Amino acid sequence: MTLSTSHNTAESAPFEGQISGVLFDIDETLVDLVAAMKDAMVFASASLLPDFTAAQWEDFSALYMADPHNYYDRYVAGEFTFAQQRGLRARLVFERLDVAFDATAEERWISDFELAQPKSIRAFADAAPLLDVLDAAGIPYGAVSNNVHDYQRAKLDTAGLSRIGVLVGIDTVGVAKPDPAIFHEGCRQLGTVPAETVYVGDNYLVDGVGSVAAGLQGVWLNRVGDVPASDVEGVPAVATLAGLAALLGL
Repeated sequence: MTLSTSHNTAESAPFEGQISGVLFDIDETLVDLVAAMKDAMVFASASLLPDFTAAQWEDFSALYMADPHNYYDRYVAGEFTFAQQRGLRARLVFERLDVAFDATAEERWISDFELAQPKSIRAFADAAPLLDVLDAAGIPYGAVSNNVHDYQRAKLDTAGLSRIGVLVGIDTVGVAKPDPAIFHEGCRQLGTVPAETVYVGDNYLVDGVGSVAAGLQGVWLNRVGDVPASDVEGVPAVATLAGLAALLGL
């Protein structure tokens, strides 16, 4: 189905032309990865930090997720393996805590983390209802992610989102967002043209601005009320995926 924005109200639909499909980011858009990672960090680190309080675990996870040396982005760029970026980010936290963390401890931490994280993978509560709405409207959808295909495929399946059949990872076309090629591959697999495809993700610059630059209709999913680092016209924001349905007039 092709959705004409003429069916929408002026307030809820900033898009021009028609919307023929929707592509999603995965982590922190469809899947609550932060919560799963927090659980995995506690499991992997508990033996090294047996007396940590809940507040201290929050600080631990905040520093890990902040990734001040951009180890994850450098993994995406090919500088490290996925496991290496995990270990480097953990090593930084333990160094800040002045806790011994040798190569053996790091290897075990990575293994324990990867064992625990899938057990806590959950979709956000608004993900499945939006897919139901898109299914009912006959609008195809898929995902474009800055991680490898198979890892993200397993994540979607674990989160109960196996109906998302189109999935493009960084290993699919050899580039990462915001390179236009990865967005365009998502459109190709979805069978839509970029100008008629919505892309929604939680990263304002990479997902919102990047998809608009690639010719898609970008939407920023701003669940936590962040202020964007720059102001670019044509990137509407929604606080929930239900808000995306409203933007589409569904």
